Amino acid sequence: MTEASEHAFSTEVHPADAPGALGQAAELLAQGQLVALPTETVYGLAADARSPEAVARIFEAKGRPAGNPLIVHVDSVEMAKDCVAAWPSAAAQLAEAFWPGPLSLVLPKADSIPDIVTAGGATVAVRCPAHPVFSAVLAKCGFPLAAPSANRSNRVSPTRAEHVVDQLGGRIPLILDGGACDLGIESTVLDLTGDTPTLLRPGMISLGQLQAVLGPVATAKPPAAAEPLKSPGQLQRHYSPRAKLILVKGDFGAALGQADETTHVIARTAAPAAWPSERWHRLPDAAAGFARELYDTLHRCDQLGAVTILVQPLPDGDKWVALRDRLTRAAGA
Repeated sequence: MTEASEHAFSTEVHPADAPGALGQAAELLAQGQLVALPTETVYGLAADARSPEAVARIFEAKGRPAGNPLIVHVDSVEMAKDCVAAWPSAAAQLAEAFWPGPLSLVLPKADSIPDIVTAGGATVAVRCPAHPVFSAVLAKCGFPLAAPSANRSNRVSPTRAEHVVDQLGGRIPLILDGGACDLGIESTVLDLTGDTPTLLRPGMISLGQLQAVLGPVATAKPPAAAEPLKSPGQLQRHYSPRAKLILVKGDFGAALGQADETTHVIARTAAPAAWPSERWHRLPDAAAGFARELYDTLHRCDQLGAVTILVQPLPDGDKWVALRDRLTRAAGA
């Protein structure tokens, strides 16, 4: 988006349950415009997945690199099948187990999905979201929606409508406010195009849950520099606040000892007596609760002027893998 068009829109924000809000969203999407919508994971920036011109507006509004593909959202297995060239038995099993929900499946793309969606690749990631607002808009549209997170590229994903306003206000016509997202981090992404199902991005549907349905599931290695990306979430630096984020790996107390008045802390334990409470952000000790509050807390740290954010070491275990992935990428480590 050029400087002259940086604030091309007077962005409207409507409660998702306001009369006519869903219809207005569907009408804009049918016209090739962008709408920010809540999902159970994070807010998405939606466009007609069949339209190269509409999808190009996503990349422009976000400042997103053209080589970073998008996830296509559908309201049913039938709509998903229209977006892909093959629907293997593994896809059917996973859809039965986890859809609607936070699981994206990478499959060979159908001709109906333009190359801009897949960054020129031959595969597409599809997901059936569980949020009632997104589902209702999909039903009104009757066509699939490409929808990455509704934020500027590489910044922290939005879990509240106000986060979208902060980053995309003036760049899109409409945001539907559905309240805080239930899960708080992006979907699990599983590639079904190889000999063995391969986890491309961990999420709150864990590797263990996938293996319980499919059997063996591999974990992807970091993509080579020249290798086309099959899904979002594979860049080394992603989900980043403006502040420098450090996921502490050693002695947490020693790291705190080197902090100054511009340092904020995200932890699962109470603050030391001498630590200012406004710079200590205590999150739940369970992975689901931690995930639900993480991005909102990162946004708040930025708003409070944090220069550095220290994150207490995370527990081991399958449930924490996705959170460690997001924080590692947020740190650019």
